[in-house]
Amino acid sequence: MPTKSLSAGGVFVAASILFASSALASDVGKRFPPEMRTFVDATTGVTVTALTTGTFNDAKIYQTHPQWTADGQYVIFRSNRAAGGRSQAFAVREATGDIIQLTEGATNTGSLNVARKSNKLYFFRGGMGTPAQLIELNLDPLFADSQAGKMKEPASYERAVGTMPADLRESGGFTLDADETVAYLGVGKAAPSGGRGGPPQPAWGGIRKMDLQTGAVATVVDVPFQMGHIQANPYVPGEILYCHETGGDAPQRMWITRSDGTGNRPLYKETPDEWVTHEAWVDKDHVYFVIMAHELRLRTKPTGLVSINVRTDEVRVLGQVDVKGTVRGRDGLVDGQGFWHCNGSPDGKWAVGDTFAGNIYLIYVPTGEITLLTAGHKDAPDHPHPTFSPDSRKILIESGLLHNFTNLNLMTIAIPFGLGR
Repeated sequence: MPTKSLSAGGVFVAASILFASSALASDVGKRFPPEMRTFVDATTGVTVTALTTGTFNDAKIYQTHPQWTADGQYVIFRSNRAAGGRSQAFAVREATGDIIQLTEGATNTGSLNVARKSNKLYFFRGGMGTPAQLIELNLDPLFADSQAGKMKEPASYERAVGTMPADLRESGGFTLDADETVAYLGVGKAAPSGGRGGPPQPAWGGIRKMDLQTGAVATVVDVPFQMGHIQANPYVPGEILYCHETGGDAPQRMWITRSDGTGNRPLYKETPDEWVTHEAWVDKDHVYFVIMAHELRLRTKPTGLVSINVRTDEVRVLGQVDVKGTVRGRDGLVDGQGFWHCNGSPDGKWAVGDTFAGNIYLIYVPTGEITLLTAGHKDAPDHPHPTFSPDSRKILIESGLLHNFTNLNLMTIAIPFGLGR
């Protein structure tokens, strides 16, 4: 039988079909089998639920931002379990343990923002020499299509919101306003054209706001230092907490401003012998933060997990774990150095803090009673970063406990019945 050759048109059609098939090939919506299991903490006897247990690096969103989807069913996290080992966004369903991949490509997973009012996720794509683009990901149809095994093209679940100004780069993350009409972006100067080199840039940072419908960008405030930990008040529109990011002890850590740049001021004016860190909104009027005690020079003043009223500047030390003994280097990772990171429950009843040894302590705010919930999670390769669930009933952490601190897993701890009641 004679061999038939394709005509030029036939070659074009075949190539188009192959291209379309490869273009639709995607890992967005890919499902991973449940890994969830429970274990009893050997120190406290408290039951811990490990949402992920594999040997991947599964990291929670930073404790200043929401972790759960608006419907309360999924925890959003980042992981290198994606093909090629690149960090991408994932969701784990608490009820079943099912894990779903949400993004692919050049995703900036260092600052993921989960909406509180709808099942949407915001993240930046691009950067690294090109302006980063803010993306809105609609999770409901993605979850439904993943469950049905009928995923569409990834772009069908996304909406491009806007683009970062070309002369700026992300610095300090971004956050959604309480009314979720704008995002506040922490920014710094972009690297000179041609790469990351060039003359050193002066210390400078700022906040820009991006309209989530139009993508329009406007200036909120500029400051003469590096911007960090941008977090909008979740309950009061137009109010933003941020910090002077140094990677160490800033001369004045916490700052607060309005979305039009007015009222920009220090929050809790600290002294040279105080080390303030890891601030987080708790309710419409209060921010929790830590005054650290990990160096002997810091122990001449009160330290611990602290509350400040942003309206009145009233300060209250909620509690501190034992501070004693010789201060060791970071490799020691021993207790006796006080709290490190903190958070508060939406109902106002609880505060939580972690320590250098990775121990998680719960504080009942009305009485100051402190309870050790779970121990030994350490900070390698990262810190536990405890966060309360929206219903104030459990705490989410990341932990290296299961695999000898070589990678992280996500875990939740329910507040034991009877505490604080």
